[in-house]
Amino acid sequence: MHSGTDQLVIISLVLSVRVEKAFWRKGKGHAMIYTLTTNPAIDMVVHCDKLQPNRVSRTRDAVYIPTGKGVNVSYVLDHYGLPSTALGFFGGFTGEWLKQEVSKFCTVKAIDIEGITRVNVFINAGDDEYVMPNAGAPVPRDKQLEMLDIINGAEDLSLLIVSGSLAPLMETSYYDEVARLCQRKGVDFILDVSDPHLADLVAYEPLLIKPNDEEINEIFGVDVDSPQAIVRALHKVHERGARNILCTLGGNGAYFLDDAHVYYANAAKVKMYSTTCAGDASLAAFLSVWYDDRDAVVPALTKAMATGGNVAMGAGIGDLALVDELEKQIHVTVVD
Repeated sequence: MHSGTDQLVIISLVLSVRVEKAFWRKGKGHAMIYTLTTNPAIDMVVHCDKLQPNRVSRTRDAVYIPTGKGVNVSYVLDHYGLPSTALGFFGGFTGEWLKQEVSKFCTVKAIDIEGITRVNVFINAGDDEYVMPNAGAPVPRDKQLEMLDIINGAEDLSLLIVSGSLAPLMETSYYDEVARLCQRKGVDFILDVSDPHLADLVAYEPLLIKPNDEEINEIFGVDVDSPQAIVRALHKVHERGARNILCTLGGNGAYFLDDAHVYYANAAKVKMYSTTCAGDASLAAFLSVWYDDRDAVVPALTKAMATGGNVAMGAGIGDLALVDELEKQIHVTVVD
């Protein structure tokens, strides 16, 4: 039995940990989430009644969205009150505009490069959508090393989220360099990449990976043709090193695996407009709850699916005004 003095010491320590966690969460302490987008972009979304070859197709409107998977994560983290720092390579007049827009919701640490930051084109013509992503500006080796120096020197770094495709001139081994650097610094990292090299990268034991079901099948070579097969696949990937796995299935919901259980959450029933950015938003929403409380899987998955559903209803991420309402549709169950 503890004495009265011992109990006071224990209570004091518990309160101290809670205060420190809250202090970090508000961005006033020394812990910070960083996102890395090696190939950021501007998404130009236009609408027209019909798209015909060899004819002028006049558009009704055009929306320009600052994006890139890590940028999207930083945006949604900010929406849910979790500050972050966005890392990325930016070039030309589009890169300057993109930096200005991103700096409105988070700190930006940019590496300036030659060339023009890419503009991806999304054309909505009646019931059809045409998606035309561009390759992006090349990132030479000296600029890649400069980014590694920034990561290495970031004393407040607690979690690095590596998202999206690599820019031209960047080899897949760059992911290894980033992972090893995080290991040396003793910080967590998350991988949201669709590169086949992810099958090897999980050996670095990332805190979390976020593939979809098709990527689980194509990258890891395991069947995902039924709910039972997906659960088996997640366990196999977990055994290869991934500590936690958030597997999104679009309109069919999502699975989450940790050391204890596999959870399933349904998707909200919404009128689908575009799935672009929905996965990034789901990841950020999940982290906004789970990163500080690893036991809060149910509320984290609920927020993730509601957020992804809200994003899928429009172009870009939007204002997320319907998340609270959509959360009422989400049900999370333990399936294994």
